Amino acid sequence: MKKIKILLPLIALTLFSCDSYLDINESPNDPNASLITPNLSISAAQTSSYSVLVRRMNELGNVFMNNWGANVNSFTGGYAEEFGITMSNNFYEDVWNSLYRNTYEYSNIINHPSANYDHHKAIAKIMKSFYFQYLVDLYGDVPYFQAHQGANNVNPAYDDDQAIYRDLIVQIDSALDMIDNAPATTIAVGSEDVMLGGNMDAWKKFANTLKLRILLRQSTKGSTNGATTTDAATLTYLNAQFANLDTNFLDRNVTINPGYSNAKDAQQNPWMNLMVNLNETTVTYRSAYNFRRASSYIAGQLNNNPVDPRRGRLFSLVSGSVVGVTQGDASQPTGTAPLNLSPLGPGLVIRSSQDGYVMLLAESLLLQAEAVERGFIPGDAQSLFDAAITASMSHLGATVGTYVSDVNAVDGKGYTASTNKIQAIMYQKSIALNGTNGVEAWIEYTRTGFINNIPMPMGSTSPTGKKPLRLMYPTSELASNSANVPAQSVADSFNVGPFWK
Repeated sequence: MKKIKILLPLIALTLFSCDSYLDINESPNDPNASLITPNLSISAAQTSSYSVLVRRMNELGNVFMNNWGANVNSFTGGYAEEFGITMSNNFYEDVWNSLYRNTYEYSNIINHPSANYDHHKAIAKIMKSFYFQYLVDLYGDVPYFQAHQGANNVNPAYDDDQAIYRDLIVQIDSALDMIDNAPATTIAVGSEDVMLGGNMDAWKKFANTLKLRILLRQSTKGSTNGATTTDAATLTYLNAQFANLDTNFLDRNVTINPGYSNAKDAQQNPWMNLMVNLNETTVTYRSAYNFRRASSYIAGQLNNNPVDPRRGRLFSLVSGSVVGVTQGDASQPTGTAPLNLSPLGPGLVIRSSQDGYVMLLAESLLLQAEAVERGFIPGDAQSLFDAAITASMSHLGATVGTYVSDVNAVDGKGYTASTNKIQAIMYQKSIALNGTNGVEAWIEYTRTGFINNIPMPMGSTSPTGKKPLRLMYPTSELASNSANVPAQSVADSFNVGPFWK
């Protein structure tokens, strides 16, 4: 039977929509703003920011991590820029636009005039810091201290990325203080918090874990193999911060669910809205699901040395194995792609009402393992590493079996046998975050230098033969804030990373 291919010259434009990030220039002095109290707006802020994390940011990271390839047997085109590593001011421009618009919503909550919402405002501070870390990680210097002032400053200055990182810690500490010392008149957070249900102890653990991630991101400055080689001043700062860090970290997945359902598109989990149509009796898949397939690289990692029980949850198996396509390859007879390729699996694509995941317990445990390995906090790195694998298996619905002991005998994948323990930690993090938070895995691999161990796509035109270190400032910013946007060339995105690189 002759195959019909769907032309996708620019698949992102058909799968995702993006409002102008200039919408953030609403006036904070609008008299109606005070009527929208934090308890009425916290859910919208949480859900809208999660949508960009699980959709475009997740896609970017999974493609750059060589987890996903294109279903070349059914589609022509798509991922041309990603596989070509063709950086431009239009490349994933909607990530910048969406993150700025969504962090503005958190600023509105923080700046609300009422003094009775300390816990809501603390949550907003934590989430704003969570997403501003990604803005720095993806772009370097960004508008921060003057951002979100609406009509009072529509052209905010760019701030030093390291200074922003330092202030993120200050803001998280402020949020923790607001939780612990809120006045008696503070309105309790309830079900309007669609992430942790108003559990402020859980929010403190999330905040502590976020601090841990922000601090560790700075620990490998200048490193090419994950070693602690940061400059002396930064190391002094980190040692002081770790000495006062509350080690009561996350002991659960941080999920989000405002009541996702298949009632209509707007109510689906935003990830599932990409994947499946509403009718769950007879499941039909959307183009985004049909287009994404396992890459041959990740198939080899999951199928061999040792067999990873998560493989059948991350991807649907073909004849008992993950079957992938080499990024940039084509269908037969022009190319060499197998005729049957593994789509995304039942551990990722479940139902319209499934929870979203903002931070995984597995990530928390691997962050702790890294901090112990580097000597920043006390603990048993091996036990934390093993527990992270078990947590990842649970998250995906896989049966762990003997995998923990088997993988610990493999250099580069298991903690016990690895010469470079950080490499093993990063490998397990990349599998745990596969399909759930791809951009976090890409940033971590970029930070530690292990991204250079991942094969480049066929036909890549990268000027360095490597993946970029950051994205380029978007066209929307060049048009609206041109006087302040730092000068940046395509080469800069490959050679000049955020300060922590």
